This record gives sequence, structure tokens and C-alpha cells, in this order.
Amino acid sequence: MSDRYVSLKIKRQTDPRKPAYWEEFKIPYKDKMNVISLLMEIQRNPVNAKGEATTPVVWECNCLEEVCGACTMVINGKARQACSALVDQLEQPIVLEPLSKFPVIRDLMVDRTVMFENLKKVKAWIPIDGTYDLGPGPRMAQKVQEECYPISRCMTCGCCMEACPNVNNKSKFMGPAPLAQVKLFNSHPTGAMNQEERLDAIMGVGGITDCGNAQNCVKVCPKQIPLTKSIAQLNRDTTIHGIKRWLGR
Repeated sequence: MSDRYVSLKIKRQTDPRKPAYWEEFKIPYKDKMNVISLLMEIQRNPVNAKGEATTPVVWECNCLEEVCGACTMVINGKARQACSALVDQLEQPIVLEPLSKFPVIRDLMVDRTVMFENLKKVKAWIPIDGTYDLGPGPRMAQKVQEECYPISRCMTCGCCMEACPNVNNKSKFMGPAPLAQVKLFNSHPTGAMNQEERLDAIMGVGGITDCGNAQNCVKVCPKQIPLTKSIAQLNRDTTIHGIKRWLGR
């Protein structure tokens, strides 16, 4: 930073149908700033590096503690959360771009509907009758709990989708996140009752066979979820399920 200013370069887009463009900003430096605080400074005083009045940058945020995943964007070429990206640890100019694997709504805000549609496709929930008290749930072995907990930390941020080369406009691959959720819910004693439906869902188009095992997802996941391990276990599960289905004809 020069003269205690933070240099910022942002890829902007006013409308999904309009071309993208770059705009640069110089933000007065403050101690312990993160990328969100830079964007809030622009929101408070929307003036670019040329001294021209501009529009505030559009982005999403919620928890501000790397739990919700809403502020995920590409920062200096890497998909990560803006709330945990500290200015003092970033090279300048800090380059901000929207996630490229999702439709841009405006500026740094994208539409991640496809991730939630894929979660519905794989039935990433446990269906129960909630009209009356079911009592305590079934007990899980400590070993299973320890395997499931890391997967349960997924916040649907989209980092794994952004980093995966198999997620592109020529592929229908659903990505690593929903596959890991299949492993999570199939490991639950109650969820296991619907495991065949989930396995059938990921054995179809855009499912597990479209994974190229690039392993980029593990490198960028902010929650260190064992995505490739989960996918490997699902490869075994789908193979056994497919053989049993074939023998049962």
C-alpha cells in the first residue's frame, strides 16, 4: 500500500446482459481491515481511484465470520470468503471478481440457485413425520459422528464449484458439495433408509461419474471438508448399489 491507501481493482457488471468492466479504487488504510470493510468504505463514499463519483459495489454478506458463505468471491485469483480475507495478508492491488461458475446478478453478487437445486436433487435431508414427538433419535457410533461432523460444516459457499474444472458450461456435473451431502445423510441411521434414492440420483447425468478427481475442491474448501474421500466412498457405494440392482432384475 502506498501512502497508507489500499489499492483495489474490481470486476463490475451493472446487469447480466451488460458487458463487464474493471474499476479501480483507493481506500484509506485502517488497521485490521478485511475485504468486506473495503467494500463498505466504497459503499459509504462511492468514488473511484480517478476521483469520479460511481455507484456502490454490490456484494453479499451475512455472518461476517466465515460461517454462512454468502460473501464468497474470487480474491486475487482464489475463491474465498471476503470476511476472512485480511488486507494485511493480501498482495496489492487486491483484485475482486465474482464467482465465474454462477450467473452474475450484479458486480460481485451471483446466483447460486443451482447448488440448492442439486441439494434437492440428491435429497439432502432426512424425511420425518414432524406432526408428533418422535422422541430421541437413534444413537450414532462415535467413529461415525467424527466422520460426519466435518461434512456437516459445509456452508454451500461455492468455492469447490469454482475450483472444479469439471463444473463448466459444457457439463452438467453437480459438483463436490452435494455429493458430500449424500455421504453425510446416508451415514445417518435414519437417513440411511433413503440411501438408495440418493445413490440413484448421483448415478444419473451430472452425477458422480462426471467427477475427474482433480482434487482442487479439497484445496480451496474453507472448512477442510474431506470431499475427495467422501466421493471415493460414494464410488464404492454406487458400484455395489449398481451391481445389486442389476442382479435383482
